[in-house]
Amino acid sequence: MRTARSTKTLGIDRRDFLTGAVGCAGLGILTRHAFHTAQGGSVRALAERLADDPNRPRYHFLPPAHWMNDPNGPIYWQGTYHLFYQFNPSAAVWGEMHWGHATSVDLIHWKHQPIALAPTPDGPDKDGCFSGSAFVHNQTPHLIYTGVSPETQCMALSDDPQLLTWRKFKGNPVVPAPPTGLHVTGFRDPSIWKEGNDWLMSIGAGVRGGGGRVLLYTTRDLHHWRYNHTLAEGPPFVAYEPKPGEKYDAVRAGDMWECPDFFPVGDRHALLVSTQGGVAQMIGRYRDRKFKCEQQGWVDGDLYYAAKSFVDAQNRRVLWGWIREGRSEAAYSAAGWAGVMSVPRVMMPGDGGALDIKPAPEIAILRGQPHHWSELEVSSEKVLPAVGGDGLEIEIEFEPGSAEGFGVKVRRSRDSTEETGISCLRRSRALVLDTRRSSRNPEDFHRVQKMPESFQFSKGRTEKLSIFLDCSVIEIFANGRSCLTGRIYPSGTESLGVALFAKGGAVGVKSLDIFEMNPISHDRLTT
Repeated sequence: MRTARSTKTLGIDRRDFLTGAVGCAGLGILTRHAFHTAQGGSVRALAERLADDPNRPRYHFLPPAHWMNDPNGPIYWQGTYHLFYQFNPSAAVWGEMHWGHATSVDLIHWKHQPIALAPTPDGPDKDGCFSGSAFVHNQTPHLIYTGVSPETQCMALSDDPQLLTWRKFKGNPVVPAPPTGLHVTGFRDPSIWKEGNDWLMSIGAGVRGGGGRVLLYTTRDLHHWRYNHTLAEGPPFVAYEPKPGEKYDAVRAGDMWECPDFFPVGDRHALLVSTQGGVAQMIGRYRDRKFKCEQQGWVDGDLYYAAKSFVDAQNRRVLWGWIREGRSEAAYSAAGWAGVMSVPRVMMPGDGGALDIKPAPEIAILRGQPHHWSELEVSSEKVLPAVGGDGLEIEIEFEPGSAEGFGVKVRRSRDSTEETGISCLRRSRALVLDTRRSSRNPEDFHRVQKMPESFQFSKGRTEKLSIFLDCSVIEIFANGRSCLTGRIYPSGTESLGVALFAKGGAVGVKSLDIFEMNPISHDRLTT
């Protein structure tokens, strides 16, 4: 399993809400019609600006404007996929959280819907509707989520077949406070499932200096919840030493596990938690309603966070994740949008009890013009003629040969002063994403990300990469086991080239397929 980690967290922390909150009195219900008409010329001008923004993805889901973070309550209901998400409808910065809502019939093309949840003045969610889950009880869809401040667990339900309207439970909050006598660093992000006649709910928490915890509650009527015990707990995943004078941050220190997601994987269970800048995965045994971790690693790099899964009509476990920005707050605030949803990923049991994660096959419906090569040999750098762009899917199978390192470069300028490198390293078996030359703009983050143990390099074995490039987003899948997500903002409009490379020897390319990806809307507004 992959264990290396950096504690550096990029962008705004999703939980620094008291000091950085922005009021939400602006756009209200952000349907497409409202987006274009609610505020007249200013909104139309923003829409036009976003439609012309070369950094704004064209086939990843994102709201029509402003700030988004965590995926919330994904559910498949009566033939439609519903995706909810943390949303600030007023500005492209973290603010008073609402639940945005979008629907799809194919998991790829999305229609924006009215906001599902908004803070209720003087209610338990008056300062924001934080993350949570969706479930169906007695043929009625429900949402369970965290209201702030203080952090409490609240519920809403919908009698609308299209789930466009929601009514909050009159008895909110259903869980008003953490267990008596337990002094936790946080109490949020409920996840819910059913065992027999009981509904079970996990809530993210932790203890200062004692690591993270997931608390377990049970009920039969959804109204009266009983605290059982700690479902899982553990020390920080990465050793963390605060700098002199640095304010204590429970998430960064590993003393808070956010967004717990618990589900069966073959004959074992998986627990995903978001902490210390990333999504940690734990695989282990679940007995007597307690989880014991047997192996652990990271789902992705530190630009992928708050992962949330659901089971679809095909009984697949589908995972969503929030992709953070890789540029300064001033830059994304000025741009008018921040945050992107990952492509949908399918999780399944892998070899040795590990968790395999692959892009959902539905993404293939976006494939446009194909380009194919086979049986190539690369010993230095090989620019691919007549192919390139900022919206591509790249499928490549390497025969490692003698090379110490090899891979592909994307968004490459003709003079190579701008380029983004994706490497496979033999000695460390690491997948590497190098964005140090992705942009000439000093406000963008220039860095190297690594995911160790992504390759085998055993005799007779090939190594495979699936790469999704979408303007400022890169998602990389290595052998269906390792994932690494990055953000890039090239300065030059001509930085569209693709090249193969090898260092310290030669590498064979058994097959290479590049598809020019079609957008999911004509104007980058995603619906």
